[in-house]
Amino acid sequence: MNTDSAMLPVIVKDLCVSCGACVQVCPDRIIALDASGLAALAPVDGCMQCGHCHAVCPEEAIRVPFLDTDFTLSAVLSPEAGRSGPVAAAPLMELLSMRRSCRRFTTASVPKPILEDLVRAGTTAPSATNCQSWQFHVLPERPHVIALGAATANYYRKLNARAARPWLRFVLRMAGVRTLQYYYDNYYETIRLGLEAWDNDGTDRLFHGATAALVVTADCRASCPCEDALMASQNILLMAETMGLGTCMIGFVVEAAKRDPAIGALLDLADYQKIYSVIGIGYPDVEFERAAGRKPVQPRIVRPGDS
Repeated sequence: MNTDSAMLPVIVKDLCVSCGACVQVCPDRIIALDASGLAALAPVDGCMQCGHCHAVCPEEAIRVPFLDTDFTLSAVLSPEAGRSGPVAAAPLMELLSMRRSCRRFTTASVPKPILEDLVRAGTTAPSATNCQSWQFHVLPERPHVIALGAATANYYRKLNARAARPWLRFVLRMAGVRTLQYYYDNYYETIRLGLEAWDNDGTDRLFHGATAALVVTADCRASCPCEDALMASQNILLMAETMGLGTCMIGFVVEAAKRDPAIGALLDLADYQKIYSVIGIGYPDVEFERAAGRKPVQPRIVRPGDS
């Protein structure tokens, strides 16, 4: 997370219409409405640099100058150019650039046939040696999502209780184990606030109110189980976007499942089945107006073997 003022969004007050859309989508909660009702940067530690504020603003009142928003394909001169299959390159690039992680969902349930179609999209992904060792576990309704969230919260309650002990962090550091200190420095407070919000008023900062979820597992004995599962997950994310659904990868559940067998037991997973991605799914309660930017990248051209 960046704390440099040059790496924070810029708000053009004259263009702000006080809709509050940027406040609602900011995952780091660094934007608030000031006394005059206009968007303003709140006192914060830093910015995730996701660009959601720029993407959602109806008047482009928020600029993120350090992110690149030009996703034009240099080799494609027209929407139909470069076609070599059922989808043209330019529309595909538009889909890739417009897909956003959704953290605001309506209460509407996702029909089961749509969830099944998302699984079908996942199975079209490549896999190492064509092993297709993935499995897709559908949580079809909000109560099922809450049950997985509760099991995850139980793990983080115990982890936070350990991390809150200065003597334990000290002893582990002296033994050369710095993972608990790292967690305390980077995640403890976020988790504490999330658990507190859930306990106090049911605010869901884990699944963000998603009404369904897909848990993607793979056989850990396969040659590349993580890669296989994540490529299938990307297919699911993109297919969901074309269906008007919102999705969000929930990494905190994946990390908890690595360490707490109770989560695998809840989902009735075999010992060899490992969770590699968890996707919250639902109908978005937010509409993005444009693509969010990405950090500029300069590819490194490598010619091994050239004299």
